Amino acid sequence: MEVMFNNDSMDKELAYWLALAHLPKVRIKKKNEIIVKLFEEQKTIIDFFHSDKNDWVSNYDIDDNEMFIFEKAINELSNYSFMVEDLLEQGYSIIPITSPDYSPILKKNLGRTFAPPLIYTKGNKNILKESSIAIVGSRKADEISLEFTDNVAKKASKEYKVVVSGFAKGVDKQALDSALKYKGQSIIVLPQGISTFKSGFKKYYKQIIEGDILVLSTFFPKAHWSVQFAMARNPIIYGLVNEIYVAESSSKGGTWSGVVDGLRKGRNIYVRKPNVIEKNANNLLIQKGAIPVNLEGNKLSYEQIETLNSIVSEPDLNTEEEKIIEFLKKGVYTSKRIVDTLKINWTSRKVTSFLKHQKDVIIVKGKPMKFAHKDRTIHAQKTLFG
Repeated sequence: MEVMFNNDSMDKELAYWLALAHLPKVRIKKKNEIIVKLFEEQKTIIDFFHSDKNDWVSNYDIDDNEMFIFEKAINELSNYSFMVEDLLEQGYSIIPITSPDYSPILKKNLGRTFAPPLIYTKGNKNILKESSIAIVGSRKADEISLEFTDNVAKKASKEYKVVVSGFAKGVDKQALDSALKYKGQSIIVLPQGISTFKSGFKKYYKQIIEGDILVLSTFFPKAHWSVQFAMARNPIIYGLVNEIYVAESSSKGGTWSGVVDGLRKGRNIYVRKPNVIEKNANNLLIQKGAIPVNLEGNKLSYEQIETLNSIVSEPDLNTEEEKIIEFLKKGVYTSKRIVDTLKINWTSRKVTSFLKHQKDVIIVKGKPMKFAHKDRTIHAQKTLFG
């Protein structure tokens, strides 16, 4: 989405941008469609909020429920004006999606459906235009994952690539610390409003002033940390980068879901090839199409992968997902049979949902629905038909 408004009066318009960006119960896609429509009509966001209500319905497809939300936002404009003035005085930047300062890679990766209409930053905005990577993984990462993170951050810093961090414990924090240690640049993506990060601004004051750190948030400026915001921050981290490196992932949680979604969208994702004694889901991500890399973050050749695989002993099935997949290689089963046999703490519905999304699993339609592993099916076909 390439749109641009005249920014001469942008400061006056910012209160209206806050009103639009933080509308509750209105999807991001709907907000961005309004912005695109305004551009096409050569109107400003102020024009929109002061439009006739009939125009909202006919021209912007706003329904009755949304009408009430928009009208309520108009009543909050004076409060938003005071907030804008306060934020700007404190050195924060408020960047609408139409601004040339907005991250082009974020707009490209998330598109009209998910790109936030507004971002808040403090620090060197030029960092948003640089090539960037994210190193993601567990909060309780093993030492080898933290070593990998340090190696990749060092390599990125030498190549003048920005390291994007979610500022969580474990891999996230290691990525930030290593980027700064090797004189690189970093973006901190907050799971909270930007004005609540006061201790962080104090800690990284020097790096922010020198242009090595940009702090970024997409949430209401005064919003405090929450689990919901922490999960919603992850797509922003992935959206801000050209490359994603996975130090360590379990088979569920934010890292797993973010990587699987990225693979589905054709993103460049590199996963550390684990050693034989590790218990993580890195190999599963590689099987799903992620690119395997060594401890230094360099791509592994086919011969190197085969060598590593050849010395791997019988896998230690440490996740429910792996146990289910291995069990399916023995026959054709219903979800209930799988739960009863493996005695896993899953419902039949959860097993069904999981198996429906596995590319190596075949659905045998009927009542009840059954599942089979592709490898077993191919073996059976060869046995029967040669």
